[in-house]
Amino acid sequence: MTRSRPAVLDGAELAGDPRFVEATHGILADLVRGGAALGWVEPPALPDIADLLGHVAAAARAGDGALRVAYAGDRLVGLGYWLRYARPTHRPHADLEKLAVAADAHGQGVGRALTAALIDAARQAAIEVLTLDARGDNSNALHLYRSLGFTEYGRLPGFVAVGSRRYDKVLLMLDLRAG
Repeated sequence: MTRSRPAVLDGAELAGDPRFVEATHGILADLVRGGAALGWVEPPALPDIADLLGHVAAAARAGDGALRVAYAGDRLVGLGYWLRYARPTHRPHADLEKLAVAADAHGQGVGRALTAALIDAARQAAIEVLTLDARGDNSNALHLYRSLGFTEYGRLPGFVAVGSRRYDKVLLMLDLRAG
């Protein structure tokens, strides 16, 4: 049996929809509970996710970010976003800050589709360099990013702290200036 590809959409207009906020919160909280490397040690609170989505949507409307969401049928299965750097000397560049795929949708091409859509949005916004960081033990994400052309430009050993555990922070970049 083959599965259909997820529908990837611009999510900026969805950010104020309470159902979308709840679905996003559900994905992020479940992933963090399972130990995912998303920047939280404890699952984020619903109001924090609402604030985050509002911030990202506002940046997207201003041309300083992009939010992409993936649906399988009518169910949210993933989301990701990038934000343009705020420093004036860094304005041509952006950071892919979050990419999250529901645990039961892993291995179905959702992360690849979202990342490709975010790269396309960065090109359309004339982003020159798209950066991201990933936890060093997140081998699936690192493989995905490398397969899409990201290259490692640095590694901070033991930088990420989750309780008493430490993980490398891997810094990756995609140079969009050449093509």
